[in-house]
Amino acid sequence: MAPNQERETDPMTFDFTGKKVLVAGGSRGIGRSIALGFAAGGAAVSICARGAAGLEATRAEIAAHGVKAHAMPADLANQAQIEAWVAAAAAALGGVDVLVNNASGFGMADTEEGWQKSLDVDVMATVRASRAALPHLKASKGCIVNTTSISGLGPSVRTPAYAAVKALVINYTASQAAGLAKDGIRVNAIAPGSIEFPGGMWEERKTTDPTLYGRILASIPFGRYGTPEEVANAALFLASSLAGWITGQTLVVDGGQTLS
Repeated sequence: MAPNQERETDPMTFDFTGKKVLVAGGSRGIGRSIALGFAAGGAAVSICARGAAGLEATRAEIAAHGVKAHAMPADLANQAQIEAWVAAAAAALGGVDVLVNNASGFGMADTEEGWQKSLDVDVMATVRASRAALPHLKASKGCIVNTTSISGLGPSVRTPAYAAVKALVINYTASQAAGLAKDGIRVNAIAPGSIEFPGGMWEERKTTDPTLYGRILASIPFGRYGTPEEVANAALFLASSLAGWITGQTLVVDGGQTLS
């Protein structure tokens, strides 16, 4: 295998001993890998998502690291359910040091439904979870990591709603960082490129739309799709003490896809 084709499949291990971490949209894909990465570093972790079965499976994986593991079903398009999850998670873990806003409604099309899904989950869930966690983050002088996308870095004819709301998350991340610095809270974002994992969108497209799958693959200089673990590594870094002087930034994790 050529050097530029090698990949790291295990999350990096940082020391998060004693930290309390909430991951919204943490039962599968990137969110699951982020949650497991924090658990491997010794953090207590709470996750939420809509699917109870996936939540329980990931909660068990988190607990296998010997840390406190909490999970609660929540529709992240619903304000009351977001607030209930944050309150329950903070009570279960004993506070909040890190909030990861990872969920997406994947509203791709330029339709009322596409826009509403994207605004409800990608944008407003980020706003609402951040607000709900803010008293705890002020107490811990913690941090927020938002998940956006390289789609938010420019226009998209194929996925206009998704691209627009991801651009909004990038802007909101900077606004959060500027407003919360006085409270000692850092806010950053990760912008993944095209990531493939079992049950994910790109695995599905490999079968349902092989032309699109191949076209996107050809646009990635490293010649492969990324893995959730590679994105998780970036999120873990931004939440760690190694990034203690970094705030308001969006870190692109795309194998050079945006260079094409």
